Parts: sequence; structure tokens; C-alpha cells
Amino acid sequence: MTFRATILTLYPEMFPGHLSTSLAGKAAARGEWSVEAVQIRDFAEDRHRTVDDTPAGGGAGMVLKPDILAKAIDSVAAKDKGDNRPRLLMSPRGKPLTQARVRELAAGEGVVIVCGRFEGVDQRVIDGRELEEVSIGDYILSGGEPAALILLDAVVRILPGVMGNVLSGTHESFETGMLEHPHYTRPQVFEGQEIPAVLTSGNHAAIEKWRQEQARKLTKERRPDLLD
Repeated sequence: MTFRATILTLYPEMFPGHLSTSLAGKAAARGEWSVEAVQIRDFAEDRHRTVDDTPAGGGAGMVLKPDILAKAIDSVAAKDKGDNRPRLLMSPRGKPLTQARVRELAAGEGVVIVCGRFEGVDQRVIDGRELEEVSIGDYILSGGEPAALILLDAVVRILPGVMGNVLSGTHESFETGMLEHPHYTRPQVFEGQEIPAVLTSGNHAAIEKWRQEQARKLTKERRPDLLD
């Protein structure tokens, strides 16, 4: 099954972006996943191809028009009557993206992602088209496109066959509920610091115990909320 991503955006040239390179790019070339960018502006009907208007009640910025965006979303569903992919809206007020949600998305057929711009998206479209608002962090971007690329990066990398080592995706931060332990490699001594002796001892039980202890220590220092 090919994982299909459809992006609704005012800047389709931003896709696939960095996902055309490295392992993700090779996986796309093999047909393991695909991305299609749909230009929202194509659904505007006036000669200026207007997609935004002033916010009701006044205020700064502009809001994406609900009729235009709804047509763009509906066009995706019209291509495939059995399209049950989740519809996501990249939004700073959405639920934080977690590794657990990434794995849920990777197990499905794909995603439809709406990339907002300006001040936001008309709430009636969010409600009427059942958009799931997703946030990648507590900060504001110029638009939803960079956030969509980050979400796709997280999902595509764990699709079957994308990473060479299947364990690479399971021994990482957040997969076990904690941050990942420190890593080391040769040379044995670098700028006066040695690799911890336990990692070169050959004692796998001791190595695993050390890694778990270090992971818990780092998580307690940097992300105690994960332990809660």
C-alpha cells in the first residue's frame, strides 16, 4: 500500500521540499509514498483569484475564505469516493503532535493536510470538513507548509522499508516515553574525553541498564513532563 499525502496550500512549490532527498526521496522513487500539492487559489472564482478576506468583528490580518477552501477540500474527496484519510489542519492551537500520533498516521493510507496562511481559517470550514487541528510546537510560523513538511518527515521515515534498519525507528526519543540516551562512537578518546567504559565492556545487560539510566536522567532534567 502506498502512503498518499495530499497538501492543500497557496504555495505548492514548497513540496516535496527536503523530502525529495535522502531516504524519503528514495522511498518516493520506489513508489512507497507520494505527495500531491493542490493549489487553493485555483478554486477562487473572481478574476483576482481572491482567497482571503477581513476577519468578522474586525482585527488585524486576513482569514482564508470558507467557500474557496471548502471547494479545494471537496475536490480531493471527489477524486476518490472511498478516501478515508484523516484531514489535518496545521495550526498552533491544535493538539501537539506526538510520536504516538505519528505512528497512527503511518499505519494508515495517508493524510490530507490543509496549510493555513494569514490570520487563520474560517471556523465553519474546520467544523464542516472535520479538520483535525495539529500543532508542532508553541510558536508561530508564517504558514502551515513548514509544519506539514515536518509532520510528513516524521511519518514517512517510519513507513515500512524507508529506513534500512527497522530498529532505528523504535530506539529513539519518545518511542519509550523518555528522551534517548547519549551516543558515542570512535575514536575512543576525543578532546580528552573517553567513551564510557561500560559501552565497550561487551556486557550487553550492563550496557542496556546504563542506557536506561541515562535516558531517565536526561528526561528528568529536560522533559520531566514525559515522566508524569
